Amino acid sequence: MTKPLEGLRVLAFVDEEFEDLEMWYPVLRLREAGAEVVVAGAEAGKTYIGKYGVPLKADVSFEGLEADDFAGLYVPGGWAPDKLRRYEPVLRLTKQFHAAEKPIAHICHAGWVLISAKICNGFTMTSTPGIKDDLENAGATWVDEEVVVDRHIVSGRRPPDLPAFTLAFVELLAAKRS
Repeated sequence: MTKPLEGLRVLAFVDEEFEDLEMWYPVLRLREAGAEVVVAGAEAGKTYIGKYGVPLKADVSFEGLEADDFAGLYVPGGWAPDKLRRYEPVLRLTKQFHAAEKPIAHICHAGWVLISAKICNGFTMTSTPGIKDDLENAGATWVDEEVVVDRHIVSGRRPPDLPAFTLAFVELLAAKRS
């Protein structure tokens, strides 16, 4: 079976109260496509608990990571993004991925991380309707679609959109490798 992301490393941020499906579905699909998914939290080795009780252990801490070591960045939704955007290393890394035009995928409330990194201006994005105003105030054009790909940023609304959202991220990562 051909694995389009074989040999690529993707960074995924985690913190408490991530949306369980929005974390695990993309991580598993990325791994199925051949990517090595490195999960980064504030503490390496810590087990973080999703909104519905599903655990996920951080492989590494965000401290000291560099976007150059990864092909793309994944930010899950839930309440974790409101915590993640308060960490300077998370914002620094998000800005590095953006400056390098490496694929960045975010779903539901995860747009908060991109807003705090100040990288939304001029992009068309989607999200949960709950942060529509936040994205628009950050300079994004918000649309109500299951997935939006604008240059190197992939955005999705909510768990039912995960199949289309994750496929778009996998396809963008594969296209950027070519």
